[in-house]
Amino acid sequence: MLILASFAAPLFGQKGKKPIIFAVLNDGKTLEPIAFVQKGKLAPTVDGGSEAKTIAAFNRTYYKPKGIYRLIFGGANAGTATVVSSDSKMECSANMAQVTTKTTKTKLGGFVMALATDTPTKKIASGLRRKPTAAERAEIESLVRAELTNQKVAAGNLKNLRYHNLTALDADNDKKAELVGSFWVETGATERALLFFIAEKNANGKYEFGFSEFRIIKQEEVMSGEIKSVDEGVYHELLLDVFDYDDDGVSEVFTYIQSFEGAGFNAYKRENGKWVMAFEGSNYHCGY
Repeated sequence: MLILASFAAPLFGQKGKKPIIFAVLNDGKTLEPIAFVQKGKLAPTVDGGSEAKTIAAFNRTYYKPKGIYRLIFGGANAGTATVVSSDSKMECSANMAQVTTKTTKTKLGGFVMALATDTPTKKIASGLRRKPTAAERAEIESLVRAELTNQKVAAGNLKNLRYHNLTALDADNDKKAELVGSFWVETGATERALLFFIAEKNANGKYEFGFSEFRIIKQEEVMSGEIKSVDEGVYHELLLDVFDYDDDGVSEVFTYIQSFEGAGFNAYKRENGKWVMAFEGSNYHCGY
């Protein structure tokens, strides 16, 4: 997946400051904008490739020093993210901010990321976010192998099944954990098969995929020219957290995709028993 600049319009200037959702990255030290929340829907924010004056205005509005955002972990309030600084002239991070985070939950680090927001909400989220149990992991790995087999991945390649994360959450407060995962296998010396999914229990109490996306990445498609970049997490779709931005009682799943020139952000909403993409955005950083 290639990340392109979206050059979003400066929506924040139309009617004052709009509620916003950020990704909390870099071990809890960086805020990167995902989307504004407008009438229960997500809208693009200012892109890192926008005009300098547009980014500067965005930063003045949303990155005031000591400004505080709610840290979201497991869909619930779990601490704070406090703005330290931003610099609209900074190469590769013009519309991003440096922050300090304080959390009442798991410490952020590596692929354990979170969301931050000033969006008002009425529903109380479960706050559940944990590692899967051994039984959950075994059931999911069986599903993953079946899906990869269905995608024509050779049986021999499935012996070394890997993942960047597999996380249990409760998006709808029904005491039944949804599982979000990012798995991959080597399908050759210079090729990888990637699988992102959201799984939930069906009427029979067994996990099934409510959403899944399979992709093959070849070394010639990797901007660095090295397939090991994929092994380290580049191009994988990874969980940020869940958050009920539209107050319908079911939290949406937010994800992050790292590339060489920017970042991609997706949000998934449950509709008619399936998870569908409700938002797809990107933020340009700089040329590679």
